[in-house]
Amino acid sequence: MAEELLPNNDAKISAHLTKSLLAAALLASFGSSMLYGYNLAVVNSPSEYIKDFYNQTMIESYDWSPDEELLTVLYSLTVSIFAIGGMTGALLVGRLVTRYGRKGTLVRSSVLVFVGGALMGFSRWCRMPAMVIIGRFITGVHSGISLSVVPMYLGEIAPKNLRGFLGLVPSIHICLGVFIAQVLGLHELLGKEEHWPLLLSLVVFPTIVQLMLLPWFPESPRYLLIEKGNVHATVAALKWYRTKGNIQAEVEEMQEEQRSLSSIQTISVRGLLKDRCVRWQVITIMVVNIGMQLSGIDAIWFYTNDIFKNAGIPEPHIQYTTVGTGAIEVISGVVGCFTIERLGRRPLMIGGFLFMGLCCAGITVSVLFQAQLSFMRYISVGCVVGIIAGFCIGPAGVPFLITAELFKQSHRPAAYTVAGCLNWLSNFTIGFVFPFLEVATGPYCYLIFCAICLGVATYTYFIIPETKNKTFMEISQMFAAKNKILEEELTSNGHLKLAMMNGYGTLGQHDEK
Repeated sequence: MAEELLPNNDAKISAHLTKSLLAAALLASFGSSMLYGYNLAVVNSPSEYIKDFYNQTMIESYDWSPDEELLTVLYSLTVSIFAIGGMTGALLVGRLVTRYGRKGTLVRSSVLVFVGGALMGFSRWCRMPAMVIIGRFITGVHSGISLSVVPMYLGEIAPKNLRGFLGLVPSIHICLGVFIAQVLGLHELLGKEEHWPLLLSLVVFPTIVQLMLLPWFPESPRYLLIEKGNVHATVAALKWYRTKGNIQAEVEEMQEEQRSLSSIQTISVRGLLKDRCVRWQVITIMVVNIGMQLSGIDAIWFYTNDIFKNAGIPEPHIQYTTVGTGAIEVISGVVGCFTIERLGRRPLMIGGFLFMGLCCAGITVSVLFQAQLSFMRYISVGCVVGIIAGFCIGPAGVPFLITAELFKQSHRPAAYTVAGCLNWLSNFTIGFVFPFLEVATGPYCYLIFCAICLGVATYTYFIIPETKNKTFMEISQMFAAKNKILEEELTSNGHLKLAMMNGYGTLGQHDEK
């Protein structure tokens, strides 16, 4: 029993930020989450060089020169195939984390980065455009896996009073990855024609660091205890991550969750969607993950250069202005990380989406009146910066965090599969639809993003409870009333009957033996 392995302490569950806990968060994010941000932005700088490479190889292989439209289609495929790979990776998350664990999945999936990086790095030498496209797809699969597994892992190793802080560390690294790609893509560094394969393949170096160090860290204690039933490994993992705090109280809280589950088997995606006991939790992760991508942030990133050009910024200086927005992303992410445990999840989500909505409306107004009022051009630039800052402070990371918090162990992998697929599908949809939407509606398209942001903020205000400093069991009980599920009732002899179904509260009886 766990009690035999642990000292007697009070029941308070809290802990300080230890070096090992911070190291695990930084290492997992550095070798996984940062690569997602890097791969999002890295193809922007060498776009013309990649098109030229496709054109040259077509001439060499087929003695035929493709037109500009075909080259644009091939380049668009190179960019968008990353999102398709991401959605593929998201579909694999549930099975991988159940079989290999959270840390084990991160370590094993790193092989994808080496394969994808090698394909992209040697593509120019082999004169094969398909290697670039396949390499992007494979790195997308890795990002699809890590985008869900990293916050899941950190959410499970963190004590409840630090779960928000550690949960936003991956978000900072995503912003940092975008910023590094923008800096390295400058013409003075790797933004030259002969360097673009190296620029695309640099993802292998953070992965090497992660692969050297992460295997020495323990697996998620919740996974070890609830899914594997290994009390000794759980206690050892908690002692690794906690130098202070009450380990016994944490183990007892995990055991309480384990007892509340009708089965320790992981629920499938189909089972998750059919389970009325988590109806509002599922609706919530759908709303926040779709809203995160349809907020207009992807469209803003894609058209930043055009907006800056219309604002009168000289073209040679636009690349440096874009790097400046990347720095703002990192700073905003750090601000969100250090304020989430003080302010809570709801204020960052509501405030972030409201501010983004107002800035989207500001872009529409500034574009409509910039011909009459020249200063409106600078208003549009300010709104772009505001949208990026508002997004990175809250909406960029909180959806992944609360996906971990709203579900217990048996449902969490399926929840991340659903959230990840919707996130990547929305990402792909906005990238595909926005150019047509912009042609059809002009600057009014940003009013659509404004409405979506205001809608998500309203939903968050009325539906999503504050999860700060709450255990997973407490959060589940907060949703019980919304799901109209009976949590517990007392028997006539005073024994407590737990109402259970899949661990969330439908009626079932457990008698004491």
